[in-house]
Amino acid sequence: MSARRPHGQSYADVASKPPTTSDSDVTPAVPSDVIYKLLGFTAAMAFLPIAMYFLTVKTIFGGNATYSGITAAVTANVVLFAYIYVAWKEDQGDRQEAEKSKSKKAQ
Repeated sequence: MSARRPHGQSYADVASKPPTTSDSDVTPAVPSDVIYKLLGFTAAMAFLPIAMYFLTVKTIFGGNATYSGITAAVTANVVLFAYIYVAWKEDQGDRQEAEKSKSKKAQ
């Protein structure tokens, strides 16, 4: 079995020493604003089509489930395309920032 402390030292000696510094990067791989956007669009994808179905089935279409289902499907597609558009615009902004930083470094 391997030793967890150097030989000749007590556990108190090892515990009293400050931890060794590390050069590891502990920042998250994905920024938190991206996670929040994903969670928001996930919630919208789960709840908006269902809400639109039940909202329109009795009030607008008078019990016609086919039209209400079509409305729910259109709503799901709108949420999906909105997510794609937001992700595309965010990626486009990141590319422009990267190009600006490259041009500043080149000068």
